[in-house]
Amino acid sequence: MHKIIALYQFCEIRNPRKLQMILKKELKNLQILGTIIIGHEGINGTVSGSETNINKALKFLKSDSRFSDLDIKPSFSNKAPFLRLKVKIKKEIVTMGIDNIKPATQAGKYLSYDQWNSLLNDEDTILIDTRNDYEYSIGTFKNSINPKTSNFKEFPKWVKKQKFTEEVKKSKNIAMFCTGGIRCEKASSYMKNEGFKNVYHLKGGILKYLENTDIKNSLWQGECFVFDDRVSVKHDLSQGDYDLCHGCRMPITEQEKLSNNYVKGVSCSHCVTIKSSEQVQRYKSRQKQINLAKAKNKSHLGPKTT
Repeated sequence: MHKIIALYQFCEIRNPRKLQMILKKELKNLQILGTIIIGHEGINGTVSGSETNINKALKFLKSDSRFSDLDIKPSFSNKAPFLRLKVKIKKEIVTMGIDNIKPATQAGKYLSYDQWNSLLNDEDTILIDTRNDYEYSIGTFKNSINPKTSNFKEFPKWVKKQKFTEEVKKSKNIAMFCTGGIRCEKASSYMKNEGFKNVYHLKGGILKYLENTDIKNSLWQGECFVFDDRVSVKHDLSQGDYDLCHGCRMPITEQEKLSNNYVKGVSCSHCVTIKSSEQVQRYKSRQKQINLAKAKNKSHLGPKTT
């Protein structure tokens, strides 16, 4: 059994390179796989390993006072969801492309999973899903707005296009959510910067809500997309019913896999018409290598630290 943790915290990191070296060494020694992103604005990542080693990694991280309030969402899988360890440095730990916001010091108000339903049932609440369109398509909260973004950088453009009035900015509750809490927290910082007064975001994101909310009282509808080999999870956080097209990274159903447009590792109905012949050949070659490695009971991409 593999323990998986999604983690993040907005905080000031003055020397990301130094932290990268320290974390890479520690996580490699603990045989932790997955991806950690470090930036001046904080840390973000999803990693997996044995439960014992994941707990040791968390203890090590929290020994640093900057990460004492690290947001953590655990889950489990019978299959290893990652093949290698990556510890990267980026300008932003979740990319929005806006320079003048500081989530560590200016963000909306956290709402815990048990406070969330009350706000959503308030008629003065505008509920916004800050995730991408393909994530929204397989599950979301009842009555949420879909900005129809293909990536998080498009969110500020969507907000501008709405032309929210000053009255809305002053009087309405803006409630936002995402998978684990990081995107909606950064989005809340952006909304505060744009002049919205009553801004809220779901602490711990959808995953924390699902973990702690009885399905009978839940306002969640569908499954939740996750960024690992599980593809999606159900309300009880067990593995969902979706697979992934490795040609375009879109979630697909078993029914969609019966289409003539679906070629494993190459294309599906979402992307078959937009691929060049060169891309198709490249994806076919990649899938062939994966199949050969699988036949030899080996990983196409072996454990590697980057």
